[in-house]
Amino acid sequence: MPHVRPFAAITYARDLGPDITRLIAPPYDVVDEQMRARLIKRDPHNIVAIDLPDGPADPDAPDNRYLSAAETWRAWRGSGILVKHEQPAFYLLEQSWEQAGGAASRRALLAAVRLHAFEEGVIVPHERTLPKAIADRLALTRAVAANLSPVFGLYSDRSGEVDSLLVAAASGDPLLEARGDDGTLARVWAVTDRRAVAALQQVLAEKQVFIADGHHRYTVALAYRDERRAADAAAGVAPRDPAYDFVLMALVNMDDPDLTVMATHRVARAEGTFDHARFLGALEARFAVSPIHPDDLGSLETIDAPAFVVAFGREQTYLAVLRADVDLDAVIPLPASPHWKSLDVSVLQELVLRPLLGIHPDNPETLERLSFVKDADAALEVPGGDVAFILRPTRIDQLKAVALAGETMPQKSTYFHPKLPTGLVFHDLG
Repeated sequence: MPHVRPFAAITYARDLGPDITRLIAPPYDVVDEQMRARLIKRDPHNIVAIDLPDGPADPDAPDNRYLSAAETWRAWRGSGILVKHEQPAFYLLEQSWEQAGGAASRRALLAAVRLHAFEEGVIVPHERTLPKAIADRLALTRAVAANLSPVFGLYSDRSGEVDSLLVAAASGDPLLEARGDDGTLARVWAVTDRRAVAALQQVLAEKQVFIADGHHRYTVALAYRDERRAADAAAGVAPRDPAYDFVLMALVNMDDPDLTVMATHRVARAEGTFDHARFLGALEARFAVSPIHPDDLGSLETIDAPAFVVAFGREQTYLAVLRADVDLDAVIPLPASPHWKSLDVSVLQELVLRPLLGIHPDNPETLERLSFVKDADAALEVPGGDVAFILRPTRIDQLKAVALAGETMPQKSTYFHPKLPTGLVFHDLG
C-alpha cells in the first residue's frame, strides 16, 4: 500500500505575491518554443526557464541545457526567489474551471509518495513510455535534484473521505493561487495539523494508486532513486527514508464526478504516396465505413463497439465501426486482455496504424509520421498529414481494468483536463 508523507515544499517566495499566475507554466510536454518565449516575456522567473532551459540537449556539451537549469535553480534559491518551507505539510490543490454545463472543480492532495517498481502493484501505470523523453527528464532531475512537477495519480474513494479531510484541514486564505491561460484557477493550501496529516495517511494507506498522467516523470523518479541509492552505497552512506525514495504526486479521487477525461486524436502521414480510395477499401475489410458529417461527430459516443472517425479533410469524413463478426483475439494475436484489445486506441493501433500505414511504437522511427491533436475540429483539418482519426475519450473504468491487468495502453490514450500546472510547489530531493 502507498506510503504518503508530508514534505517541506519549495515554492516561489511569498513576497512575490500570493498570485503567481505569471510564474507558472503548463506541463513541459505541451509547451512549444513560441509558448516558452511568451512565458519568459511575461516574467523572466517563469518556471519554464528551469523546466525547459536554454542550451543544447547533449549533456556532454559545455553549455548544455541541464547546466543552465542547475545554475538558474541555484541562483533563484540563493537570491530568495525560491524558498523552502520550514514545516513539512500536505498541500490541497483545488482547480476550478468552466465547462459545458457550468462550473467544475477538482481537488488533489499534493504529497511525497514512496516509489515502488510497477511490478509491485502499489503504483499502477496505464500508458507506455518513450526512452527519449525519459533521458531528457532524468538529466534535468540530476541537475536540480528536485521534482519540478507532480505525477498525476488516481485513487478510488467513493465516499469522498479524503476530500472531506482535506477541506476541513485547509482553512483561511490560500497559500498561493494562479490562473492558467485556459482560464483554470489553481489554489493551494498547506495542511500542517498533525491529526489531519495522520488521518489522511491512514486513509490513503488502504488505496491503490493509478497513474493518470506523468508516466515519464514517475519512471524518471525510479531511475533517479536507483542512481542515488547506488551512489550512497558506494560512499558507505545509508540514509533513512531519503527524499529521493519519494516522488511528488497530485492524488485525485477517480470517483469525483467532475473528473474529466478527454480524447487525444491522431494525424498520420503515409510513408509514400497516400491513396484515399485504397486506404478506405483496406479499412472496410474489418470495419463498417460510412460517411458522416463533421457536425455529427457526437454520434460516435452512442456506439457500443470499437469505433472512430476517419478524415481526409473536413469535406471527407467517415465513421468506422469494427464489424460484429471480427474476432479481436484472432486479428490481434497479442498476449493482451480483452479489456486492452477492445480499446478504441488499441484497435486503431493494431488494425489500422500498424498494417495500413506502417506506424507502430515497436518501430519508434515510424512514430515521426504520427502526431497528436487535442481538438477534434483542428484534427479534421489533417494538419501535416494524410489522414486523421477522431477518437472517443478512454473511460475511467477502462483505464482501471487495463491497469489492473498489468498492461499499458498506447501512448496518449488519456488526456485529463485540466492539466496540472508546473510552478506551484516543488519537492526537494537533495
